[in-house]
Amino acid sequence: MAEAVLLRNVVALAGRFPVLAGADLTVAPGQVVLLRGANGAGKTSLLRLCAGLLPVASGQALVLGEDLSLDSRGVRRRVGMLGHATQLYDDLSVRDNVRFSVRAGGGSARDADAALEMVGLTGRLADTPASRLSAGQRRRAALASLVGRRPELWLLDEPYAGLDADARGLLDGLVTSAVAGGASVIIASHEAGQVEALAQRTVTVAGGRTTEAVLVP
Repeated sequence: MAEAVLLRNVVALAGRFPVLAGADLTVAPGQVVLLRGANGAGKTSLLRLCAGLLPVASGQALVLGEDLSLDSRGVRRRVGMLGHATQLYDDLSVRDNVRFSVRAGGGSARDADAALEMVGLTGRLADTPASRLSAGQRRRAALASLVGRRPELWLLDEPYAGLDADARGLLDGLVTSAVAGGASVIIASHEAGQVEALAQRTVTVAGGRTTEAVLVP
């Protein structure tokens, strides 16, 4: 079976600056990979590249069988990314925000509503404008947008930020369920102890390059 992610000596630029400087990464279907590294090391850039949001300057970059150096648009509906920004429209309700995002990814209103129930944003909360949500509720709404799209590849950038203990457990459960369904997951996090319970491998990013170690059970 083809790798979900296959990067070989990938270089990516922000302006003229190499945010990735020869990165290598393989992720198998149904695998969870932890990305570790200092702020500015290139973790977010690596996730954005896998999401088709950062162009490939050189090297080989295949995501879900799509060659990103040729066309990155085809992979975007098949990938879900949860970043630092929640990407919510403040004047829309939680439900409308999630439905909009899920439909953009090829899902339905039913998928969006099911995702809202999974993350505990139902009833009056679902009808609340996003501008009135707490930081934790905004993260839950963003997570619902990802879940409702049913992505084949999850890209999570510091996903536990702003989440209480219950929400962290919920996120872990959603990741486990996604993997059981065949999805792959890449998690960039400073909270290695939380993620190592889920991950099969860890990759360290430094200076836009990667080194890998196998997690010991």
